[in-house]
Amino acid sequence: MRVLGVQLRDFRTYTRAEASLGEGLTVVHGPNGAGKSNLLEAIYFGCTGRSPRTRNERELVRFGQEAARVSVRLSDGAREHELSVGFEPGQAKRMSADGAPVERLLDVEDRPLLSVFMPERLELLKGAPSVRRAHLDQIVAGFWPLRAADRRAYGRVLAQRNALLARVRAGAAPRASISTWDLQLARHALVLRDTRARAIDLLAEPFALRARELGLTGEACLEYRPRTRAREEGELAQELSERLESDLQRGFTGHGPHRDELALLRDGRELRLYGSQGEQRIALLALLLAERSALASERARMPLMLLDDVMSELDAERRELLARELSTGGQSVIATTDVAHVPGAMGEAVTRLRVSPGAILQEALAA
Repeated sequence: MRVLGVQLRDFRTYTRAEASLGEGLTVVHGPNGAGKSNLLEAIYFGCTGRSPRTRNERELVRFGQEAARVSVRLSDGAREHELSVGFEPGQAKRMSADGAPVERLLDVEDRPLLSVFMPERLELLKGAPSVRRAHLDQIVAGFWPLRAADRRAYGRVLAQRNALLARVRAGAAPRASISTWDLQLARHALVLRDTRARAIDLLAEPFALRARELGLTGEACLEYRPRTRAREEGELAQELSERLESDLQRGFTGHGPHRDELALLRDGRELRLYGSQGEQRIALLALLLAERSALASERARMPLMLLDDVMSELDAERRELLARELSTGGQSVIATTDVAHVPGAMGEAVTRLRVSPGAILQEALAA
């Protein structure tokens, strides 16, 4: 699924703007503050209905306006499609796929996979374990779309068990009633845990390779840390039963894959604690490139790479390496203040967009 172009209305600094993307590499260039990051954010927002930069989506609406809208044109090779998102603060988002209203763009079949590198994305390394779990579950959904239902099923049963814990605490339900939910939770938990572990197995080798190539010293690795090592449902249900008293005291379930961790390590030490910001940036880029490689192998699909300020901390050799990696297939959009920082950016096979405050100029569109 290829992104052909994007249209923006009252999004961030743009009143009205549109841009076309090439089949391969698109370079977005312009001075700091011109709106390069906003354009990449708009592409992501139009494809997912979410921002990769902020949780306060009021920031997306241009100052002084009431609503923002983004439309993305797509092609699957046989026909074109359109995804659109309209957002007005305080109102439900209006999302559609080929003109038909949808509740979640993430559930739309005709939607590209996306991978984002932005300064804000360092939260993936620095932030809470929940951020890394959510990212891992997105990777799982990218590899095996039907497996996305596993996380939702687990979440539903977890919510029901937590609600029952509250009723037991209030004396409105017997303690013995929780055992039924323990078995159901254990069933979904093991499926979710094992699928996550399988995804990490696919990513481990390409992550270590990309990290080494990008200049991260030492041995880089991914480590999935599940809360339980149970081999079958009954064993996990017993673990939940043994922790019932503490769950009742807290008022929620404290054991299971909703408390798992994904660690990014260098020589056995967590990069979120012992890595410099430069090393964390390299590790994040290595992870995204590993996901790209694994998706190509597992599904013969590559995500659209949205890379903001990716070249600033890479030397010339690593810039060349990244450019070669991206040239192997799929679409990529790189935002930079200096076109010269992107090897091959002036070639005929590269689409170039020059951004100035509130405007996008199409300099070249590769076939």
